[in-house]
Amino acid sequence: MKQRAGLDKSLTSTWSPQTQMVRAGSMRSDFGEMSEALFLTSAFTYEDAEQAEARFDGRAEGFTYSRQTNPTVAMFEHRMAVLEGAEVCRATGTGMAAMTATLLSSLRAGDHVVGARALFGSCRWLLDELLPRYGIETTVVDGTDMNAWKAAIRPNTKMFFTETPANPTLEIVDIKAVADLAHNAGALLAVDNVFATPVLQRPMELGADLVAYSTTKHIDGQGRCLGGAILCSKAFDEEHLYPYYRHTGCAMSPFNAWVMLKGLETLGLRVHAMCDNAEKMAAFIAERVKDTRHPTLASFEQQNLALSQMERGGTMVAFELPGGRDQAFKFMNSLQIVDISNNLGDSRSIATHPWSTTHKALSEENRLELGITPGLIRFSVGLEDGDDLVQDVAQALDKAGV
Repeated sequence: MKQRAGLDKSLTSTWSPQTQMVRAGSMRSDFGEMSEALFLTSAFTYEDAEQAEARFDGRAEGFTYSRQTNPTVAMFEHRMAVLEGAEVCRATGTGMAAMTATLLSSLRAGDHVVGARALFGSCRWLLDELLPRYGIETTVVDGTDMNAWKAAIRPNTKMFFTETPANPTLEIVDIKAVADLAHNAGALLAVDNVFATPVLQRPMELGADLVAYSTTKHIDGQGRCLGGAILCSKAFDEEHLYPYYRHTGCAMSPFNAWVMLKGLETLGLRVHAMCDNAEKMAAFIAERVKDTRHPTLASFEQQNLALSQMERGGTMVAFELPGGRDQAFKFMNSLQIVDISNNLGDSRSIATHPWSTTHKALSEENRLELGITPGLIRFSVGLEDGDDLVQDVAQALDKAGV
């Protein structure tokens, strides 16, 4: 394959993010295809046995097996790394595969992890259930309380793990402050950046060591494929992540990587258009619902911190209906345009009831501790006409008696 300018990080790092999302990482075969080629192959052949040996022992560049590396996946990984400002990206089969690999690739029995309590339900399960099974100690803290992070540090603390904005409450964690605490303790900071996307927030510039994504969300953005990504340093990849990635088989499929490449081309355009709609929706809902959360609202307690870390307020709006589950269900069932689903970051607007779906696996006590109540709605704002969305939400609130 012919390597183009898109594979030269020294050049692409000077490009604007929009150009990076379209061009970075591109490779072309001798056919000169315009769109990235889709390499649906499990393995690769070699000119001779000596070449095979050289590739396997690292003396020669090239591909060996798609569980380890694949040309289409490599293009997606390179593009993500350039966009995030990272040395390395590893693309995984799902977002949760990325979150799990972020934690398990370097942690060992006897290590300690400090995590923010406000996380996606499956991420909380990793901290509360999975890691302790393997002798990895965990402490969950209020992510907004710097004293709580500091008090949780132990001599064996190896990693801090957080999500900001948090799913689904939009709680904001001060990335730079937590990174400083982690580094002073000799630990790493890992950030789940799904809600913000690399368009609106770049955690590594604020001190994060690892950034993880469910690329299923905004990066695909059209509800087609599952995927995940982990961004890190070359040193972390060589010592921890790549051996885990290679031997556990969590790689992204070439087809999904190709879809993600196509998604990246329009990511910036979609995210900013969705932010426009989200700001409009948040302002409208806030007139009807007292507890409405979006970083652009003056009533959002962490507005200054959110907008100091993020370019814009994001595509997600959360609001709590006072009538609890029954009123929340009546509202959702009255929507005519907006879909009911548990996905987010889609071009189609989606309403989710976290209490009964995405966070149902957590105990009632934990859900309430996180601010997830039976009346909470998570609203992922899409690309429909903003006025149409306002009218749809308005009539649904009317029917729900709000």
